[in-house]
Amino acid sequence: MTLDPIHVENIARLAYDIASDVDTTDHEDLVGQVWEEWLPSLRRDGRVVIEPVGDHERRRTDIDAVALAERPFGTVHGLDSGTINPTTFKNGLVVDVAHAAMASEPTDLSLHRDRTIVATVHAGDSTTDFDREWTRRDAGHTRQRVLHAPRVNRYAEGVVHALALYLAEGTHALTHADRVDELLVLDGPVYPKELFTWGDRDPELGEIAREAKPRSVVENYVRLVERFVERDVPLAGFVKNPASRTIVRTLADRGVEPPWPDDAALFTALLERRADGDRLDDALTFTTWFHSRGGADGTMAADADALGIERELDPTLYEPTFMVVYDPRTDVTYKLEAPYAFARDASTRDRLTRQVLSDVAATRGPPEAVAKADELARINAGEKAALRRKFEERFDSDQQATYDDLRWGKERY
Repeated sequence: MTLDPIHVENIARLAYDIASDVDTTDHEDLVGQVWEEWLPSLRRDGRVVIEPVGDHERRRTDIDAVALAERPFGTVHGLDSGTINPTTFKNGLVVDVAHAAMASEPTDLSLHRDRTIVATVHAGDSTTDFDREWTRRDAGHTRQRVLHAPRVNRYAEGVVHALALYLAEGTHALTHADRVDELLVLDGPVYPKELFTWGDRDPELGEIAREAKPRSVVENYVRLVERFVERDVPLAGFVKNPASRTIVRTLADRGVEPPWPDDAALFTALLERRADGDRLDDALTFTTWFHSRGGADGTMAADADALGIERELDPTLYEPTFMVVYDPRTDVTYKLEAPYAFARDASTRDRLTRQVLSDVAATRGPPEAVAKADELARINAGEKAALRRKFEERFDSDQQATYDDLRWGKERY
């Protein structure tokens, strides 16, 4: 049954009631105050969680000019990992499979063939052990293994997903690090931040994050930073959907009522340009760089213990830093991250900034190397269904169906 026209009209009228109570002028004043007074040194619980790296400015660049500008990096590598999504079976197993690939721009077909595949399994039966060592397939181009996830009472699906995704991505990045000569951009953050949030979600998950297997997953990223510092090759992460709430939560704790649901919305308000009510779309707008030591980023802060993982370099060099770029043509805000080891150098910050601006201007989206990696690593809906069927056959057990599967016609085969 669909809504009648009168129902649509009545719902639409609610917008008028909501709009009448929203004063956007107040929001504009507040966003300027946040930028000028709070972001130069944002403190939470006595710690500085956000502060500039170098200048503290909002800038803009002509879209056509920067799209045609010469790129600072001639060859860029991208890396991504895709999964089939966590799947629960009637025999009690919860499984996710991740598949990581590295791409390059310009294209390197031999590199594109290499893959890392991880199947992570959670079982309610504590007597079973599914762990397997790494094996190679496809004439050595594919490296794969099974990981038995730590047992949890809740969040089994989230655990198998995070461990599969990040073990595949981090392992593939480390294995192929020496193939990168100029710049590696991960599709997403530079650290496994989903795993870093476990402690905020549940005390049991927080304890599990410090167990050997999750720690080894995180350690891959710590060693990746060290490898790229040693080789003097920048490492970055392009975040297509920034979800951090460090700034807005800190403002709320300090007695400021932020009208933005997350930090991305705040930066959109900071960077959007309007004239006579219309959005101006002739220029990309962007921020200079910031240290980030709050929320999930706090795990890798210099004054944190990185889940107990030994850091061979000065702990400050591992801290996440970021800049934000806003594309008015699509009304989308992106974040570029890099460990402070690379962002501490003004010339490297400038090169990373110019590279991401040129790429976003030219593609109206992620850098081409990241888009290629995403395409290589993605497991489409038909492939996911076929792989789940293979697991059902092997396990001799069906997937655990839900009413939503029936209601929304979820494809299982």
